[in-house]
Amino acid sequence: LAMLCLTCLGTVGVTVSALARSSAALLRGGRRSLGVKALVTENPLLLQESLPLFSAIEAVHVKDAVSGALSSMESEFESLESRLQQSGDVSYSAVIEELEKLEAPVEYSWGVVNHLMGVKNSDELRAAHGEVQGEVVKTTTKLSQSEAVFKALEALEKDGSLEPAQQRIVQSSLSSMRLSGVGLQGEEKERFNANRIRLSELSTAFSNNLLDATKAFSLTLTEPAQVDGLPPSALALAASRAAEEGEEGATAESGPWRLGLDMPSYLPAMKFLRDRSVREALYRAFVTRAGEVNAPLIRQILQIKQEQASILGFGSYAEVSIERKMAPSVEAVYDLTEMLLAKAFPAAQKELQQLTEFATANGFDGAALALWDVSFWSERLSEHTFGFEQEELRPYFALDNVLDGLFGLCRRLYGVEIVRSDGEAEVWHADVGFFKVLDEASGEHLASFFLDPYARPENKRGGAWMGVCVGRSKVLDRKPVAYLTCNGSPPVDGKPSLMTFDEVTTLFHETGHGLQHMLTKVAHAPAAGISGVEWDAVELPSQFMENWCYDPATVYDAGMAKHYETGEPLPRDLFGKLCEQRTFQAGMGMIRQLMFGALDMRLHHTYDPRGEQTPFELQHELAERYAVLPPLPDDRFLCSFGHIFAGGYSAGYYSYKW
Repeated sequence: LAMLCLTCLGTVGVTVSALARSSAALLRGGRRSLGVKALVTENPLLLQESLPLFSAIEAVHVKDAVSGALSSMESEFESLESRLQQSGDVSYSAVIEELEKLEAPVEYSWGVVNHLMGVKNSDELRAAHGEVQGEVVKTTTKLSQSEAVFKALEALEKDGSLEPAQQRIVQSSLSSMRLSGVGLQGEEKERFNANRIRLSELSTAFSNNLLDATKAFSLTLTEPAQVDGLPPSALALAASRAAEEGEEGATAESGPWRLGLDMPSYLPAMKFLRDRSVREALYRAFVTRAGEVNAPLIRQILQIKQEQASILGFGSYAEVSIERKMAPSVEAVYDLTEMLLAKAFPAAQKELQQLTEFATANGFDGAALALWDVSFWSERLSEHTFGFEQEELRPYFALDNVLDGLFGLCRRLYGVEIVRSDGEAEVWHADVGFFKVLDEASGEHLASFFLDPYARPENKRGGAWMGVCVGRSKVLDRKPVAYLTCNGSPPVDGKPSLMTFDEVTTLFHETGHGLQHMLTKVAHAPAAGISGVEWDAVELPSQFMENWCYDPATVYDAGMAKHYETGEPLPRDLFGKLCEQRTFQAGMGMIRQLMFGALDMRLHHTYDPRGEQTPFELQHELAERYAVLPPLPDDRFLCSFGHIFAGGYSAGYYSYKW
């Protein structure tokens, strides 16, 4: 999986051995052209001497490029197996480095296709992706189950001359091959491999269904009373969305206004709309997204994962997952969860009580707060407690200024200079920027990254993530390149992107992932950057970077927080209040994450997907211990839980707290 994070729920970190890649393999290609005469070299997915030629890549190129690259890789791999068996050369270069070379063209082409599935999705691309996905999984599975390679690695493990990074790569590769079924035979092996293909198909369908459901919903409002309370930036976005859908003359002042379920539209509506009925309609739509289409997929995914674990000799899929993590056991994860719950739940109860009392004292006349009331009244309580409104901050966090502050921090902490280099690489959308990372002292080009900052609900999935475009490799002579993808507030009405503070911290978070990838000093690709890192360790650099959003030197010294029109810095007293607000309702935030992690682990450890209890009933059961407000009876949050059903967090969501 070439991505880290889906930040709406938490944040996708993936580490896949160079010998056990699935259909969502890490993208490592880049400095190598595909030398297969039978292939049409004009296919842009096969022109791999530089960064992807996004302006030329179309869905029609996918099948020929990927199928041809797979055929070439399979042929080269058979030759490698033959050499290993005949020559007895089991040196690091003869095994690991040769594998890296032969896999690179597939990883390049397939990695680009998967990236575009997330940021430029279309019916044509989906069809092309689906046409070759099974072939990709089948071929990569064959590599991960090679007895010749496994025996060579076992011999290589005994080589005392390996560098520490090389030792780790060999050991990690052996572990990955075991978990990929290298020891299976006969009917079990056939079933295991068929299951891998089916899981990849189900995961892709789950993600596509969620994107479609988010895109399909809209709520058009025509009465000013319905949008009362919505701040000017949100009104402008809603009016522009209405105009895009054919409402001629739509303005922020007079409407009509179109609301959706993507974060730049949904979150302001839930926080600021005074009309409770509109908030309820939006909330119900949000928690039931893809409910009908993804509900049956959840059962299928869980059943297949359970079967895979059984075939490998494990008691549950969670036990398989823990094999590649820092946590020593499922029980250790439960212990951490229980310890945090004991601390956080009483605080959350107190926070809800305070919120209810405040709402009642300020005009709320219901019997109890409903789920669609919590964000609205929490925002009012925050304004009352800290003396400022979130909307006051936006003019001080224009995207370009935030980047100045972020890049200044990177210079101060890591000694790197980040420079905008638009035009030096092709992009998939006009909003995407390209940046180079240079050593501050020498000027050496160390790495690069793409930044895709804004929401595009029509073809871009939600959340935020870091993806690998190119990984560092001595063998392939590559410098690392990352994709940083967010779903922030776009420019509206001639104004630049004015970010919420949550969007600022999200950008810092994803940059943390990107820096781990880009500033790696490991020259061996399978252990460079995020590769080979245990899943429950990957959130450390990302969450570390968030802390600097509250650092005065970061906020002020590089001009990160200054008014986009006047240039005046964020008032110091307002920054102080922002820092005080950091732990506001921390108890409720903590139990929300613990609930997600506990639900994930239970689904993959003790839940019986063939039993009578539905996954949604398990969710309600756990909510009795983990939630201060129970979910709606028809809540289908699990149908949008892409982290565990379409990402890499299966039995690993606890990583955010580990």
